[in-house]
Parts: sequence; structure tokens; C-alpha cells
Amino acid sequence: MYTRLKYDLGKAVEYEYHFKGNYGAPGEKRGRRKKPTPEQIEKQNQWNKETLVRRTILLNFDEDDLWICLKYPKGTRLPAETVKAHWRQLRIKTSKAYKKAEEMLKFIYRMEVSKAGGIHIHMLVNRLRGEIQTDKLISQYWKEITSESIGKAGHVNYTPLYESGGYEALAQYLTKKPGQEEYEQLSLFPEAERKDFIRYSTSRNLKRPVPEKKEYRRWTVRKLIEEGPKPAPGYFIDKNSIKKGVNRYTGMSWYRYREVKLDTLGKEKMRE
Repeated sequence: MYTRLKYDLGKAVEYEYHFKGNYGAPGEKRGRRKKPTPEQIEKQNQWNKETLVRRTILLNFDEDDLWICLKYPKGTRLPAETVKAHWRQLRIKTSKAYKKAEEMLKFIYRMEVSKAGGIHIHMLVNRLRGEIQTDKLISQYWKEITSESIGKAGHVNYTPLYESGGYEALAQYLTKKPGQEEYEQLSLFPEAERKDFIRYSTSRNLKRPVPEKKEYRRWTVRKLIEEGPKPAPGYFIDKNSIKKGVNRYTGMSWYRYREVKLDTLGKEKMRE
């Protein structure tokens, strides 16, 4: 039995194959199963989380959307609940502006504590395509919210998205665990608030990556592995995405890769 999972992410399509043996040929047996260690389970769970977020970004956002950092004036120390309240105000104001422009606000965000103890919010947001400029809009709202609450205006940093590598680095950042210095800063917050700084949240209107699943009984993946994947018409293979290995927990082999639409921005970079 051979299983293929196909994730159609709009600008890209990702494939995962799961099979017995090295090539999935008839009669091949799966490898010996091993009981995973807690560290291996944690690593696998982290990879699953990163992959889910990366696919969600590919499915919902474009290269000219914005990666935003909402910052407070230097030296500002606030309870997590206050920061969350500021975020809710910003979300509500921005969502209303998007609706007036006949658009829907889409976002992924995460609160974070820096090594020095400063709180900031990272936010991935879709850009308005009309006359209203999203960066100026959010900067205005953030200054208003922070000035009214703490008497000082916060500021906003913007970075356009870049798709090279399928947003892997961005997904890793959104799902990363705090380092030792960040954990030391988190210890200054009540235990109930610490979880707010180690998780991401998304808007409810995001599309979720759901695979198309097919199972084969006689087909093998030998040719795919030996010759490499062939792209569908209008696509190219992202060579850096081609991976293969054996799942030590199930003993099943796997092979995965991604193909990208030829008109996707940044395609020359992704071909490398």
C-alpha cells in the first residue's frame, strides 16, 4: 500500500509519499519500529507545527503582504493582559477599516518577550490593494492606542514577505520556543500569562491546508526517487524541497517535494 498526500496551496503544490522499504516496490517490508524518546517526540511535534503554519501562510498570503512588528517605547513594562487588550483594539479598528474597503482582514500573530524584557507583537497581515495603505493605517492606530493607554506612542516596523523557501524561516519564527534568556524574562510574569508568549494565533477566516489523499496498491515510487519528480505543466520543482527518509516510529519510508507556479514571484531564487 502506498499513500500520496497532495496539498494544493494555490501558488504551490506539496506532495508527500509514504511507503514500505526503500522504494515502495511490491514485497518490500517497512523498517523496524522504534519507541520514540521524549526529545524525538518534541522535535516531531515542532516540525508538524512549523509545517502547518508554513502551509497556512502559502495558502493565505502573498509576497506583497506584510510582516509587522508592533513595538512599545523603550523601557515600557506592561502586563500581558494590557498588551492583549491593545492588540484587540488594533484588530477591531483595522478590521473595520478593511470592511469599509470591502476586504477581509487576515492575520497570524504572536506576542513575544525580548532578551531585554521588552514586549512586542509580531503580526503577518494581508495588505489592502486599494487606495488605503495598510502600513500607514496600522501605524496610526497603534500610535493612538498606545498614546491613550500609556501616554507614549509606540511604533511599527514593516517587512514585505518573501516567498523563497516556502516561508520556512517565517513559520519557524512564529512557532519557535523561547530561548534561555527569554525564559528568564518570562519568569517575571505570572505563570498564567506565560503561555501567551509561547503560542501563535490566527484569524478565523484563514483557509486551512487539507490534503487530497490517494492510496495505491501496485504502483511504486522507485522511478520518482531515482529520476526525481517531474513538474506539472505551468510549474517548476523547488529542488530544495526534495526530501526523503524513514519514519523511525512507524518504520515507513517517506518522500516529499514541492512544485511552484512559474508565474510566482521569486521563482528564480527558489530554483536554486
